[in-house]
Amino acid sequence: MKILLTEKELDDGVAAMAQQIAHAYGDKPLTVIAIMTGSLILLADLIRYLEMPLRVGLIQASSYRGGTTSGQLTINETMQLDIKDRDVLIIDDIFDTGKTLREVMLRMAELKPKSLRSAVLLNKQGKQEVSMQPDFVAFNIPDEFVVGYGLDYQDHYRNLPYLACLEPQDLQSPFPL
Repeated sequence: MKILLTEKELDDGVAAMAQQIAHAYGDKPLTVIAIMTGSLILLADLIRYLEMPLRVGLIQASSYRGGTTSGQLTINETMQLDIKDRDVLIIDDIFDTGKTLREVMLRMAELKPKSLRSAVLLNKQGKQEVSMQPDFVAFNIPDEFVVGYGLDYQDHYRNLPYLACLEPQDLQSPFPL
């Protein structure tokens, strides 16, 4: 593995994105909905930088099943908050093809929020298959498979405090170290 973003760089990027979000919303109450599981660390760090009144919700959406290529998207909204007539910010770990975030945004829009925006930790360059772009982005990264800071490979590496790129030989092992 090679380190792409250090713990300090991640913290600085999340803080900068939080400033942009705070500027956009001011003191208005905000409902933040995190797409699990990859964005949980981002959620925890981001909301500590936000001072407006907050509600926090979670939904589970996934299109990866133990590999590095996406499959069919599944969304579990059982922990979803009521967002009607509220300002809502959907956060996700990575904007790769964009299909997950686009589908989540479409489903959330059906619930009639007052406003609906998105924030992502990572915007992977050159992978998008949708026309939408996230409203807030902490980092633009190259088209590499990354782990750490909530992102995983076969359910491993989420706990790394930095963001790393897996090398091709790392992807061939069932659990590379």
